[in-house]
Amino acid sequence: MTAPSAHNVSEREARQVAEAAREQDWRKPSFAKELFLGRFRLDLIHPHPLPAPDDVQRGEEFLAKLRDFCETKIDGARIEREAQIPDEVINGLKELGALGMKIDTKYGGLGLTQVYYNKALALVGSANASIGALLSAHQSIGVPQPLKMFGTTEQKETFLPRCARTDISAFLLTEPDVGSDPARLATSAVPTEDGSAYVLDGVKLWTTNGVVADLLVVMARVPKSEGHKGGITAFVVEAGSEGVTVEHRNAFMGLRGLENGVTRFHQVIVPADHRIGSEGAGLKIALTTLNTGRLSLPAMCVGAGKWCLKIAREWSLEREQWGKSIAKHEAVGSKIAFIAATTFALEAVLDLSSQMADEDRNDIRIEAALAKLYGSEMACLMADELVQIRGGRGFETAASLAARGERAVPAEQVLRDLRINRIFEGSTEIMHLLIAREAVDAHLSVAGDLIDPDKSLGDKAKAGARAGGFYARWLPKLVAGAGQLPNSYAEFHPDGYPDLATHLRYTERSARKLARSTFLAMARWQGRMETKQGFLGRIVDIGAELFAMSAACVRAEMLRTSGEEGRPAYQLADAFCRQSRIRVEELFTRLWSNTDDLDRKVVDGVLGGTYTWLEAGIVDLSGDGPWIADATPGPATTENIHRPIR
Repeated sequence: MTAPSAHNVSEREARQVAEAAREQDWRKPSFAKELFLGRFRLDLIHPHPLPAPDDVQRGEEFLAKLRDFCETKIDGARIEREAQIPDEVINGLKELGALGMKIDTKYGGLGLTQVYYNKALALVGSANASIGALLSAHQSIGVPQPLKMFGTTEQKETFLPRCARTDISAFLLTEPDVGSDPARLATSAVPTEDGSAYVLDGVKLWTTNGVVADLLVVMARVPKSEGHKGGITAFVVEAGSEGVTVEHRNAFMGLRGLENGVTRFHQVIVPADHRIGSEGAGLKIALTTLNTGRLSLPAMCVGAGKWCLKIAREWSLEREQWGKSIAKHEAVGSKIAFIAATTFALEAVLDLSSQMADEDRNDIRIEAALAKLYGSEMACLMADELVQIRGGRGFETAASLAARGERAVPAEQVLRDLRINRIFEGSTEIMHLLIAREAVDAHLSVAGDLIDPDKSLGDKAKAGARAGGFYARWLPKLVAGAGQLPNSYAEFHPDGYPDLATHLRYTERSARKLARSTFLAMARWQGRMETKQGFLGRIVDIGAELFAMSAACVRAEMLRTSGEEGRPAYQLADAFCRQSRIRVEELFTRLWSNTDDLDRKVVDGVLGGTYTWLEAGIVDLSGDGPWIADATPGPATTENIHRPIR
């Protein structure tokens, strides 16, 4: 039996594959989902949920050990210089239990909550981002998380103890010609005649941890046949299996210690009991795993923000220009205020989303996606502003600074390391589309058949009736709300504190405006709505800002009532909300006043060769070779550079 080629699929087929992998139902409430529908459900996040005392004690004890390890055992400059995490550092993390932070104690893990797992990633990621990426890829999307959610008892008992202490895992989905379009997945897993195993063939690209991994989660396509449903399926594969070859270790502009490579599978025998879930469930498993797994990236973005703030403060106290600290000059001071306020908001978003994940009362698929999207974008901006604040020293490497006798501040490295977060685990563009799809889910569930060209007139008539009832109830609620009442959210304006209630009223009004804008766009473009990616991206960005404002206010009030830095927290929340509101207003304007149509014409001209004259007068530095490497299945022709850590 051979697997059919999966490379040539239509746009409609690709969308059907992605849609089938979505979680179709909403069994629990979602603050962000309600926000996009114009309903500001502050009760879902306020009062701010808090971790249990036992979880706090266990988490703080581990953080203390991890901090000591980071300060005494991790040499970030060496990792940057040698482009590799030393084996003794990885082994030290194993001994510390860092591989098992999210694994239950009954399997030998530490059983940390999502909140403390993220705090640990922020801490270790600040010591070196490549180490943060290693631990995150291992636990957030590697073997432990999908097995925790979808594995059998036998699989958990077999693999989780290994993952908790000794074995590094990796997640393999991307292929040389397959990125965010999994319908074109070409790696095959063909069942043997007796059904006891699958034969794996294919090539996987950008396999984070793949160079050093002991266990792999591999997504492969099972051909449909008698007794086999087929489809994209998830497998646990032993990295040392015959036929598994790490062909190349990739090098990047940042994260130079990242053990990321190209892995080839040729006639690899995978036992059937290593399959995770049923055939065809692989993509759903991957996406569900990412619902909370995505929180690891904003965790490291928060850590980066904290470091940027610390360096900006210390440098500004040292550096004077024209008779005063550079921070006293408004042009620089505004950048520092942005870093401080945004770091506070990112931590608010992260901790709120993480605590909700721990409590499991809410569906946080949109919140986690927003945290990833917003964190990765804003962290890059903060690091870029730090480089600007540092001036020429920001562009200079830490090694060069140290060589001429100055403090080795790796600002340019942090900027390079953060850049990948806008691509990792769903690029910003894909996150916009993913979140937008979830945000309009309620509309499509009642009116989707109206804009589906394949539906019959009868189906459209039924959809029209459903839509009429839904919108008759929903639209009137978007006219007025608590945001128009001057005394709403009064508890967020205690005496002597900045007024955060006004920001929550603004958020409530803006949520209704956002929902009205979405409805108007659907009425205007109908079936073409999915092609309006610029509009959808702005809708999502507005929602991200509103979520961040809400989280910042709720966190400030929580800190005030607990007696922890309440007054400065209120000040930071106020500053962030004022900055955010300016961005929101600009985004609302750009919903309807933009250059999207003209941009499409220019793109057509670029692709059609209209502007090739504009490319004259340069030398192309790129080398020879195909744009996309050949990924034809077959035996390896290069040396296996797999390097398990022992």
